Amino acid sequence: MSTQPVLPQGVSAAEFARAIAAFRKVVGDEFVITASDRLLPYRKIMIPADENEFAPSGVVAPASVEEVQGVLAVCNQFKVPVWPISTGRNFGYGSASPATRGQMILDLKRMNRILEVDPVLCTALVEPGVTYQQLHDYLRERDIPLWLDFPGPGPIVSPVGNTLERGGGNTPYGDHFGNACGMEVVLANGQVLRTGMGSIPNSTSWQVFKYGYGPYLDGIFTQSNFGIVTKLGMWLMPKPAGYTTVMVTYDDPEQIGVAVDTIRPLRIDTTIQNVGVMANEAIVLTGMKRRADLYQGAGAVPQDLMLSEVRKMGLGAWNVFFTLYGTDKQIAPNLEIVTEAFSKSGGKVIPGIHDGSQVNELSLSSFSLLNWVGGGGLYWFAPVSPARGTDAIRQMHLARSILADHGMDYLSAPTLNGRDLHHLVAMVFDRNDPDASKRAKACYGKLVTEFGKQGYGLYRVAIDYMDQMAQIYGKTNRDVNRSIKRALDPNGILAPGKSGIHL
Repeated sequence: MSTQPVLPQGVSAAEFARAIAAFRKVVGDEFVITASDRLLPYRKIMIPADENEFAPSGVVAPASVEEVQGVLAVCNQFKVPVWPISTGRNFGYGSASPATRGQMILDLKRMNRILEVDPVLCTALVEPGVTYQQLHDYLRERDIPLWLDFPGPGPIVSPVGNTLERGGGNTPYGDHFGNACGMEVVLANGQVLRTGMGSIPNSTSWQVFKYGYGPYLDGIFTQSNFGIVTKLGMWLMPKPAGYTTVMVTYDDPEQIGVAVDTIRPLRIDTTIQNVGVMANEAIVLTGMKRRADLYQGAGAVPQDLMLSEVRKMGLGAWNVFFTLYGTDKQIAPNLEIVTEAFSKSGGKVIPGIHDGSQVNELSLSSFSLLNWVGGGGLYWFAPVSPARGTDAIRQMHLARSILADHGMDYLSAPTLNGRDLHHLVAMVFDRNDPDASKRAKACYGKLVTEFGKQGYGLYRVAIDYMDQMAQIYGKTNRDVNRSIKRALDPNGILAPGKSGIHL
């Protein structure tokens, strides 16, 4: 079935038809999609918003840098905007959908080459269509002793896409952008920029030294609409001699404060090397039960009921997971240090558990949280705070209160990176239930507003809140981004509205 496509703003049907014909000449008929039935996978969003508000005009899928340049030439000619995606698995933030209605999705999944892996320098160079599963298999098949750091959806997402959104994982290489080195970027005018040492002809150091000469530019191509990243360098973790994963449980919800204050110095001095995670009782239960198995009443599930369930399993109100890496001689003293520190803080230390996300194991287990209520709705709320116990407690109470007011459960898995705490909250709901979606939408808006009043900004946001978040970050921030946008993309063809950045 084919219907009239959604037209880009300011583009007539006749001009759009000419643009589509030109796209087909660049990439081939098969890789330009406008039929409504074939666009359905690109329209599915998990957030509580009307899909029609973010409906794409079509999809164009280039297979090379040259084809990307050709697509952009067409976009500039006809003023058709494009929304680049790597694999489109931006779950809980908008998936593959653009930030504004009427953009062509630039699907880069055909650009899926692993261009280089250096087992000595522990680097890789990949294209945006490469998935974590593909790169993991490449290393394993060649017996290359390097580890990857996976985000939650692991196998099916792209290292490039996740890095550009400044996503993270749970190993010592959990800061994905921090462990990226060197980009190839196609600018709106078709020019190709290689950042860092990549601008040197026949560069020998593109993937080993980030900064090159002059301004460090890589950051402006993350969470932005300033260029299209077509290659990314990555630093990979050498396979350690061994590891011991540790769980620490705290029985009282208020102990998130002492947990954070205990972890922080151990992370800063690298006794604990990896990001790890702190999972509350509710998010732990999502991997084992459905909400309806515990509670059929109105409103949020009573916390006492959830605490009773996790205590039966030997778990607590907060469950801290981290891993010590190295030889037995390295791990033993560090295990003694962390055991003493957490025990003094009131935690129960349990070494030797299994957590695949911290030891190079791919899994889709994180999707189990969607089974909590069913219906496929997911919104990630991702505020940042200083890694202080007082801030963690304040955020916990604020989030729990607002969620409860909207009949939603507090499903929290904060990550402590050292000096900062990412207080991640998964808002799951039945997207097929209009009331549940309405409550989730209102709840998210309240969370953003109230956290902002307390000085807590979000580091990442869904497509329906990008403009509002840009407002919170202030006029000067918006003006600088707009100036860069106008310089690099004067026709505004690259992902208008991304991160609230407009011409």
